Amino acid sequence: MTSFKPSGWPTVIPRLFTPDAAGLVAFLRAVFAAEGEERVGAPAEMRIGDSMIMVSDGGGQRDAQAAFLYVYVADADKAYRTAIELGAEMIEAPIDTPYGDRRAMIRDRWGNTWQIATRRVSRS
Repeated sequence: MTSFKPSGWPTVIPRLFTPDAAGLVAFLRAVFAAEGEERVGAPAEMRIGDSMIMVSDGGGQRDAQAAFLYVYVADADKAYRTAIELGAEMIEAPIDTPYGDRRAMIRDRWGNTWQIATRRVSRS
């Protein structure tokens, strides 16, 4: 049976358009331990844990578009510090939320907002 999507890919994949795809790819690798490479003529297919994000310069066909993404990482404080060191703007310092996540919020140099979280308490 032929699948309607590539094997191992999720059904929904955020795609970020930016005039600096290489810079955003490097940021994703450093902050979120993303795996993947920038590709000429095609979007970068970046994996963060079990998720995927495409990063593209759009080949001049798209304007940069900002996104708002919630990302779970092993250590939210460490990812937050790394993002700030790489020039991200602090929106919210790491806090413990009432729903059990340790969470911070930053805006990267490309205009994307990231809530970076680590689960501290299991949900009931």
